[in-house]
Amino acid sequence: MKKVLEIWDFKTPQDYEKIWQMQKTLVEQRIKDEVFDHLLLLEHSHVITTGRHADFSNLKANESELREKGIKLFKIERGGDITYHGPGQLVGYPIIKINSKIAGLRKFIHKLEEALSLTIKRYGIETYTTDEYVGVWHGNEKIVAIGVAFKRWVSYHGFAFNVNTDLSFFDLIIPCGLENKGVTSLQKLTGAYIPMDEVKQHFIEDFKKVFSYDEIVYVKK
Repeated sequence: MKKVLEIWDFKTPQDYEKIWQMQKTLVEQRIKDEVFDHLLLLEHSHVITTGRHADFSNLKANESELREKGIKLFKIERGGDITYHGPGQLVGYPIIKINSKIAGLRKFIHKLEEALSLTIKRYGIETYTTDEYVGVWHGNEKIVAIGVAFKRWVSYHGFAFNVNTDLSFFDLIIPCGLENKGVTSLQKLTGAYIPMDEVKQHFIEDFKKVFSYDEIVYVKK
């Protein structure tokens, strides 16, 4: 049987709550084998999210100040602490039923980190990963944050890859609760604006290879 991945490619910044609810629906459908594995690729409108065990002292602005800046705030089910999403950042949500080849949370995260690292390497940037701090790093700065959740062995939530992100928004938080670490972007590291569609296509190829999919079904949203 072919291993099929359906990719939903959103072309405009998406409201966080809308996509969050969409993920939950897809998870229930995937649990029942009503749909293929999915990968949602998009940019979000400005939002700050906190994971299950987040420390709210890592949020430097109150909700009133966030509203003034047009930034929404959500507490969600994923792992990890606090992070920012917004335009210029590639966000990916894999809705994947875990099988024997990628069984286990840590192995799943390692494969996600591997695919993202391959994409970044295409731009001449060397990165590394570490079990101590989940994500993809360059020097002392994180370029990809990862926070996932599982329901009945189906993954949801995912990663945030700073491509052309306005990094000043991270000044509103202590990213991932790591006070002595920084954040960076592909644009900052290369010194050039990188077309998002180009990055998406590279990542789709790398994701397909790392997760061993036979076929991609591509849907523009």
